[in-house]
Amino acid sequence: MTQIYDQIQLGELLRRGGAVDKDGVYSFWLWAPQGSQAGLNVKGQAFEPTHTGAPASWYSWVRAGQVALKQGQGFPVELRMNQLQGGESASCFLALSAENNFDPRRSFEVTRVFQRHPGPALDQRWTVKDGDTPWTLRTYASRTAWERRAAHIRERLLVSLGLWPQPERTPLKPRIFGRLEREGYSVEKVCFESLPGFLVCGNLYRPAGKGPFPGITSPHGHWRGGRLEHSADCSIPGRCINLARQGHVAFAYDMVGYLDSDQLRHRRFGGKREELWGIGLMGLQLWNSIRSVDFLLSVEDVDPERIGCTGASGGATQAFALTAVDERVKASALVNMVSAHMQGGCTCENQGHLRVEMNNVEVAACMAPRPLLLVSATGDWSCDTPEVEYQAIRKIYQLYGAEERVSERQFDAGHNYHQGSREAMYAFFGKWFLGVDDPQRFLEKPFAVEKREDLLVFVGQPRPAHALDEAGLVKALVERNDKQLQDLKPTDGPSLTRFKKAMAPALRHALSVSQPAAEEVQALNLGRSRRAACVVQRLLLGRREQGEQIPALWFLPRPLKPGTPAVLVIHPQGKAALADERRGQPGPLVADLLAQGRSVLAIDAFLTGEGRVRREELGPHFSTYNQSTTACRVQDMLTALAYLDSLEEVGAVDLLGLQEAGPWCLLARALTPVVRRAAIDFNFLAAGDEQVWAEQLFVPAIRSAGDLRTALALGAPGQLLVHQAGKGFPEDWAKQAYRAAGREGHLVLSGRRMKWEAVLAWLTAE
Repeated sequence: MTQIYDQIQLGELLRRGGAVDKDGVYSFWLWAPQGSQAGLNVKGQAFEPTHTGAPASWYSWVRAGQVALKQGQGFPVELRMNQLQGGESASCFLALSAENNFDPRRSFEVTRVFQRHPGPALDQRWTVKDGDTPWTLRTYASRTAWERRAAHIRERLLVSLGLWPQPERTPLKPRIFGRLEREGYSVEKVCFESLPGFLVCGNLYRPAGKGPFPGITSPHGHWRGGRLEHSADCSIPGRCINLARQGHVAFAYDMVGYLDSDQLRHRRFGGKREELWGIGLMGLQLWNSIRSVDFLLSVEDVDPERIGCTGASGGATQAFALTAVDERVKASALVNMVSAHMQGGCTCENQGHLRVEMNNVEVAACMAPRPLLLVSATGDWSCDTPEVEYQAIRKIYQLYGAEERVSERQFDAGHNYHQGSREAMYAFFGKWFLGVDDPQRFLEKPFAVEKREDLLVFVGQPRPAHALDEAGLVKALVERNDKQLQDLKPTDGPSLTRFKKAMAPALRHALSVSQPAAEEVQALNLGRSRRAACVVQRLLLGRREQGEQIPALWFLPRPLKPGTPAVLVIHPQGKAALADERRGQPGPLVADLLAQGRSVLAIDAFLTGEGRVRREELGPHFSTYNQSTTACRVQDMLTALAYLDSLEEVGAVDLLGLQEAGPWCLLARALTPVVRRAAIDFNFLAAGDEQVWAEQLFVPAIRSAGDLRTALALGAPGQLLVHQAGKGFPEDWAKQAYRAAGREGHLVLSGRRMKWEAVLAWLTAE
């Protein structure tokens, strides 16, 4: 028996003790830093300290001693080490073997990139981000570069929020009633359905006289009173009354879970299952906002060319999300929200993978070149807006020659939408919608707010019997998504092309991954070792400026011929699982591929092998700001494949996915043209079980993006072998996609485990 324990496994050994499966005298080796004075005690036997020289940063293997162990009898292990300079604790490995010729140094040469220190030094993905993580704002060299980025942001918003492809706009069935006539304006109660059984409730404020009038949507934010908030810091009725008196139609509507719109609970809706389907409060509220524009456009005398939006705090989050994706909104006033160091603290402002690599400043900038006002306060997170966020957005407007269309005002106040902020907004809409560039014409006039019962929709009015509860809404949204996907299911060449155009962005954004160009890939050469049949190249891969560190071993056949095909092999335990640790040689699978004239690249996908650390997926809105583990692994595969594809000496590139890594490989293969053949062990995974997706393959919005169904269709007509396909594997999707592509012979599916020899023969066939 031979066993090597890494840092994590050694911790378990120290806590629980160990056992061997064969009687024998076992040598114990320690890999530790010089000067650590590592003292080992096994089964009560104390060894002399190892690594006793002067302290140094490099690590080495030292044999600590030998102990006789019996099969099945547990043995305790104790370890004592000095701290490193600076008080840091040392990480170390332990190896035990009953073979006299075992040398862990040779094992390291075929299992590890880092030979003399723990490494990788730091993969930036280990650092957990949240809504208060500061952003370094990007600049763009050209309008073309920005518009590429803006298109990416719009897609990310819609996919992350469960709105890609955009759902059918079902009949609103609006009810407008309870009209109150006041001097210069009227106010009415409104209720409509943004989707069947899901209600949007609010109040419509109209000017006296005949239009056409501009229409303003007015989401309210997290004020306790919701759309009826009336205080010194914020008055939603006050701003709507003044907008109406000035000549605008204003619609104030509830956020989900407020006042009349209480079908769901605000802040307490959703879980992992909903995240898998891209279902969350932010997506629901964005859809409500889009449908609110639909509603305004249905109102008599509203000018479709003068639609605006304004909100503060969480209401501004709704406003900039709406204006980013809906070009019908022609002007927007965002109050006390847009920040480079605070992105929003509520569930309704966060959804999975939304801000993995984009921030609110960029979302707000998607308004360019339409008129935009940023209002900020010295007493909240928008305190830097004049010097930071406004300047970044103004540079984007300059790319259009439209810097005069973006403006800012800051007030010496706390978090608010107070009278001064409102008057700045009135003047902004007065300039752009009414053609009057005179702020004095738009000062706020005294107003009286109606009684609560005269503004609430369901006072003396029953809620519709078909209104959905939480469970009913989730069920309806899942069914809507499934129907959309089924309607897109490819049946022939043109429909396959349409499917790929629609769903490739969905899968890419759900995973938050990209296929890097050759110049984006960075490969650090960390040395090589020689074996009789191969050279082992040690590499550290990643994308430039992304902070990734992917340990990789490239096994090159000897001699290496130009155009040698390469195989990327992914194992769920990392590249060490492909080695014969006992002999310090490539394992049988790698050896077989080398014998067939293939080079083999083996990587430690995220949090496996040398990159195995504990990443606590906790904290507020973790999945909004941090890529899921499965998604990171898919990205690492795309990066490794791009690296192989960039090398002139490499011919065709193939992919081999083993055990639990099979689904990762299917997802990665769908998003790259690099792979010629992919052989996937699906490991009998229950692909139709949502608990499996939630616990083993969690990716926000992956189900609404079509999961493996989309991946299989996107991969057609590439050559694909899948074996051990488990219950729920979408076999019909795979077969239909390949029929549509006219390449049924490129697909091999088996519900049974295929022998390695058969997989090898398929993978290496000429």
